[in-house]
Amino acid sequence: MIESENLNQEEIIKELCLCNGLSYEMVRQEGSDTSKLEMFFSGYPHIVGLSLFPNLTSLTIVAQDIKEISGLETCLQLKELWIAECCIEKIEGLQECRNLEKLYLYFNKISKIENLEKLIKLKILWLNHNTIKNIEGLQTLKNLKDLNLAGNLINSIGRCLDPNEQLERLNLSGNQICCFKELTNLTRLPCLKDLCLNDPQYKTNPVCLLCNYSTHILYHLPCLQRFDTLDVSAKQIKELADSTAMKKIMYYNMRIKTVQRHLSEDLEKLNDRKCKLQKLPEERIKLFSFVKKTLERELAELKGLGKGHGDGSNNSKVNDPETSKSSETVTGEPSLQQKILTKLNALNERVTFWNKKLDEIEAVYHIEVKQKKKSHGLLIPFLLIELETVGNFHFEEGTQSDDWFNFCYELILSRFCAWDFRTYGITGVKVKRVIKVNNRILRLKFEEKFQKFLENEDMHDSESHRRMLECLFYVFDPEVTVKKENLLQILEKGFKESETSKLPLRKEAVILSNSLSISECPRIEFLQQKHKDEKKHSLKHELFRHGILLITKVFLGQSVQAHEKKSISQSNYPLVNSVFIPRKYLLNSVMGQRNCDCSVRQYKWFVFDHDLVLPEYVVEFEYITMVKADSLFSVFNNVILQESKKKSEGSVFSKDLKFDDEVIKMEPRIKARPKLISLDDKTIFSLAKTSIYSHIVSLNLHGNSLSKLRDLSKLTGLRKLNISFNEFTCLDDVYHLYNLEYLDASHNHVITLEGFRGLMKLKHLDLSWNQLKKSGDEINTLCKHITSLLTLNIQHNPWQKPATLRLSVIGRLKTLTHLNGVFISEEEATAAMKFIAGTRITQLSLLRHSSTKEERPRILSIWPSAKILTQISKLGPHLHPSGNWYLKITALNLDGQHLFEITNLEKLENLKWASFSNNNLTKMEGLESCINLEELILDGNCISKIEGISKMTKLTRLSINNNLLTGLEQHTFDNMLHLHSLSLENNRITSLSGLQKSFTLVELYISNNYIAVNQEMYNLKGLCNLVILDMYGNIIVWNQENYRLFVIFHLPELKALDGIPIEPPETESAKDLFGGRLTSDMIAEQQGHSNFTQMQELNWTSSSIRHYLFFLSFSIPNHFLVLCLNYNHIESIMPRLKPQTHLTNRQLLYQKVPSSGYGQQGISKTNRDTMSSENLPPIMHSLEVLHLGYNGICNLIQLQLNRLRNLKFLFLQGNEISQVEGLDNLVVLQELVVDHNRIRAFNDSAFAKPSSLLALHLEENRLRELGKLQSLVKLEKLFLGYNKIQDITELEKLDVIPSLRELTVYGNPICRKMLHRHMLIFRLPNLQMLDKIPVNSDDRAKAEFHLAELQAKKNSLIPVTNSPMDGRSFGQVKTSPIKITNVILPGGFSHYLGSDITLTPEVEVSDRKNKNAGILTNNSWSIHAEIAFQQLRGISISPFLFSHQNIASPTAQIYQSNQEERRISGSNFPRSNRM
Repeated sequence: MIESENLNQEEIIKELCLCNGLSYEMVRQEGSDTSKLEMFFSGYPHIVGLSLFPNLTSLTIVAQDIKEISGLETCLQLKELWIAECCIEKIEGLQECRNLEKLYLYFNKISKIENLEKLIKLKILWLNHNTIKNIEGLQTLKNLKDLNLAGNLINSIGRCLDPNEQLERLNLSGNQICCFKELTNLTRLPCLKDLCLNDPQYKTNPVCLLCNYSTHILYHLPCLQRFDTLDVSAKQIKELADSTAMKKIMYYNMRIKTVQRHLSEDLEKLNDRKCKLQKLPEERIKLFSFVKKTLERELAELKGLGKGHGDGSNNSKVNDPETSKSSETVTGEPSLQQKILTKLNALNERVTFWNKKLDEIEAVYHIEVKQKKKSHGLLIPFLLIELETVGNFHFEEGTQSDDWFNFCYELILSRFCAWDFRTYGITGVKVKRVIKVNNRILRLKFEEKFQKFLENEDMHDSESHRRMLECLFYVFDPEVTVKKENLLQILEKGFKESETSKLPLRKEAVILSNSLSISECPRIEFLQQKHKDEKKHSLKHELFRHGILLITKVFLGQSVQAHEKKSISQSNYPLVNSVFIPRKYLLNSVMGQRNCDCSVRQYKWFVFDHDLVLPEYVVEFEYITMVKADSLFSVFNNVILQESKKKSEGSVFSKDLKFDDEVIKMEPRIKARPKLISLDDKTIFSLAKTSIYSHIVSLNLHGNSLSKLRDLSKLTGLRKLNISFNEFTCLDDVYHLYNLEYLDASHNHVITLEGFRGLMKLKHLDLSWNQLKKSGDEINTLCKHITSLLTLNIQHNPWQKPATLRLSVIGRLKTLTHLNGVFISEEEATAAMKFIAGTRITQLSLLRHSSTKEERPRILSIWPSAKILTQISKLGPHLHPSGNWYLKITALNLDGQHLFEITNLEKLENLKWASFSNNNLTKMEGLESCINLEELILDGNCISKIEGISKMTKLTRLSINNNLLTGLEQHTFDNMLHLHSLSLENNRITSLSGLQKSFTLVELYISNNYIAVNQEMYNLKGLCNLVILDMYGNIIVWNQENYRLFVIFHLPELKALDGIPIEPPETESAKDLFGGRLTSDMIAEQQGHSNFTQMQELNWTSSSIRHYLFFLSFSIPNHFLVLCLNYNHIESIMPRLKPQTHLTNRQLLYQKVPSSGYGQQGISKTNRDTMSSENLPPIMHSLEVLHLGYNGICNLIQLQLNRLRNLKFLFLQGNEISQVEGLDNLVVLQELVVDHNRIRAFNDSAFAKPSSLLALHLEENRLRELGKLQSLVKLEKLFLGYNKIQDITELEKLDVIPSLRELTVYGNPICRKMLHRHMLIFRLPNLQMLDKIPVNSDDRAKAEFHLAELQAKKNSLIPVTNSPMDGRSFGQVKTSPIKITNVILPGGFSHYLGSDITLTPEVEVSDRKNKNAGILTNNSWSIHAEIAFQQLRGISISPFLFSHQNIASPTAQIYQSNQEERRISGSNFPRSNRM
């Protein structure tokens, strides 16, 4: 047998030599120096004969029938080994190949990575196309650079590759990795440059099908050069991934803060409710305490009277005859002291009773707080999972408007049987919250297996299999409390890896049911039994009142009923997917025997394939029990009601209140004494019954109205002082009483102990029922100035950190024996000393809570960097620090260490990330040396001022939430050029002025502060990078109308406000509502101040204003004289009135389109608007000049100009006005400019009342008629140029204005002939200027002569036509027009005329049909052409006409002529040139 094997090996060696071109005989005899051997395909079934090649460095064996690795013991020089496409099942036989650098074992049957520990030089390892399930056995391969594990069964990475820090190339394609969390483990490979998870040669990893897969990888592995066979070295690719990840982090940070804010609001409501409920017990306790202290004073005085008055230690009443009589009566009764003692005992019992009620309310409050936190506790982890999975794991909280919410609600009610829960006192169930779970990873697995099942079945049965999809309740292990971590693990990873129960059944199958009783009753039974065994006295129903249901989507597949004798496992039911047990076969001990129809339909299911159970909904519910819940909103509700009803018979405490009254009325009833308001020497001597300060030992000032004490340091012998029930806010008057041993300052308003000093012998101090808040400062004061204190009472103060107050006091005041009436045990004192020792920053605490990582890990998380880094890698107390160990510290996390101050950080110069949340810090001190800080977290402290951080110029994130900040100091953030996140929530900040120069800010969280005025928002307008703003809970939210749209309008770059993303419709609504409004805030922002009383002029042109609100008349004083608002979009000076619904369609058309032709339909509307406008109160009494040119105004009534009663100059040029109306109340108006509008004629209401108008500008309109101007009796200047006046009779209507001195009519059709000039000069005797040409005596003579001549011709000649005189000349001869093609004009007139114009002689009979002949066209240079024509005819022209653009406006002329009137020069706000 052995010989045959040797012969076989010899044949194999011969084949090996033959394939490599070697002579077997020579190799056999002399050996070989060959360093490389190759064997492909067949002919080498075993690895033999390699001992003949001692220098072998490379061996390649491909496609052989080799089942094991052997025969390599002599290959000590081997560096490269290929055993591929063979049948290798195990890695072995390589122990001696220690120089091996490359190992290729792909396409084999290897199931485990093993036996590679000694190959420490290995650089390349290929194990692709095997059956490997776990990455393991690579710990010693420190030099490994290339690892190929593609085409295996690997589903997790873990920390197995952490030792391989030199790894550069990794291929994991074609495996079963399905979770992003597994991929984040690769971030610990610093040299990784080439990663492949989706190689086209292999199947796809499930993780590659997830959303944002590439973004996730590129963000976490920024050093990658190739990814999935693609080049990703471009910088733009990495920046895009980083940008996307940062947006995700900011978004979820915003959402988590919103959840935290909602929790805080709920807790605040609970606290408010608790305070209201405690009000009655507190009032009763205060009442009894007052009576008690009064009786104690009386008792002390009785004892003092018994001893006599000589000792001076007793206190007496103020001189009062009646009091003296009552005192004599009291002393005369021998049993009075006994009565006082009896009443004191009764009072103490009532105080104890009400204190018990306070404790009960406090206990219920803590239960509800715990439940609220538990309810909200799931939401933040859900959001964190969403962030980590980049949205592939999504949660959605349902409302009644969601169909799926109603489905879950109805499903639970339909599967709740009241009969099953009767024994537990449960009558119903109430759904409190439903959260929809969308786990894309688990859903893909579920759908893949479900689809495979359908493909394996007949197509005819596919619909029936789809009907096997069912919604069932997951049955939690009743003996294991459903903890948040366990539930999250199920929702994230499914049921396969999440079973924590010790029961083997749960590993075999997922247990489900279609009945609430099957899911819940075992839990209730277990909790009741546990409660019974522990003999607790709490209410039973509170144990199970709240619960969680997990509703799953299940594919039951082939299902059968379970056999009683067979255990439930896949091996016993190999051909089915699930089994079920009807309810009647379940254990009676658990379910009980009940006769109910529901039991027929109730089943318990066992599904073997975990992937076919998909968690879909998490339901929080509460059982409705016959015993009402102990809730702040139920049990003690009547406490508040009885207070308002004044001891009504039906209230809860009516009997107790009656009993209180009986106790109060018990004998003796002490008469009230007059209250002292101040204290002087006489009063002190009267109270002490002595005139010597040093003899006063006890002084009782209880129950007065004292707020100050005189200098008590004179009372050198004072040992006992009672100042309870007074009005003290501080105790700085109580100092240097060296012999004082007892001080009662309870029931006052003390807010600070500052100034409380020199009481070295004080042993008993009562500070209860005051307003002390700052525990650190007050304890420091007591430590410093009171060294012998034995008892201290500080109850019922609004302390800021009440949870650790007791330990802090005991640890600092070491002489105390009693605190708040409770004895201090040795164990408690020891714990307090340990607690205090932990409140100091020491070398040990620095080592324990710090890290030396140079870079922040690329993790999708919103937690502070210091927290993340110290969790990943701590220095640890075991480290032996070297000389410069503190310089290596980059991260420090001292959250929750109860620090009172920051110390010993002077040497941490390289500290980058620090967190000091949830401590007792009152000042930002001790960080001066940490100038390299990039992130600083100080949440949950008692800091009142931001200071000491101005030099931290590298700061990128600052968080000071839940502190006592009142403002933001100027210039604090000016030098922080990298600050992008600032969180200041839950403080007392009133102004944002300190943020004006924080230009790099991206996120600002400042919710729940005291910001009240909308001007504060203007401090943020320069922050162009701000995209997330949270102002929720500030006063401005309620004060500012349309607050959200207001902020969106003024901060257009925002993407989210108050935790809600900003949608495009909101942006448009904000523009519509606030765009174009001129408000006081806008003016204050532009001017830099809000002192409008010193402003007289305001220029706001081209600002897109639509409404300019006359806020000044209503809110702030002003003295504006001039207001310029040209080139805006103003429609009204006040918000537009409500639309009139009674208008007809034609009237609405007229209102929108004035040129529509329906002028008459608007008359009734005009009258109504005029009447309503006249009733409005006047505004802006100082305004005299108003510019509203080029605003698109079409309706003067809507402008409400009638309210500007003192307006003198109104400029409305360049609008769409068609009617002059709504100006009747402007009785002092002197100049009106309506040039370049659409006025056709004047209606009856245009100038209905006598007017003071001196100048009226109507140029460039559409005037054809000039009637209804008779009321303009004072008009001196009228400008009618460029209208459509063509009938000379219209000009004759100007006779009604005899005061007219200046008139323009050029550019009208009537000006084609020169008759109008003679006629106007003749008919207007006071006219001094016509068409910008002065009128002199010669002109008047010529006019009279010409008109007389025309009249003579008219009488002597027969007219050519029978038409009436319409302004055309009469004559028998028709003169042809003169056409001039080349004319040289003096004075530079050539450029005013075209190359071909027609000039018409003065006297001409024009043809009606040829209207264009002889016309100076109505264009921009027509006036200049007419002037040139007059110049040619020898008519003198005024010099100022040569530059029409420089003509001073009428306003300017009036300004110059009327110096006594307070008007600005027209050059400042000129009337704009015509367009």
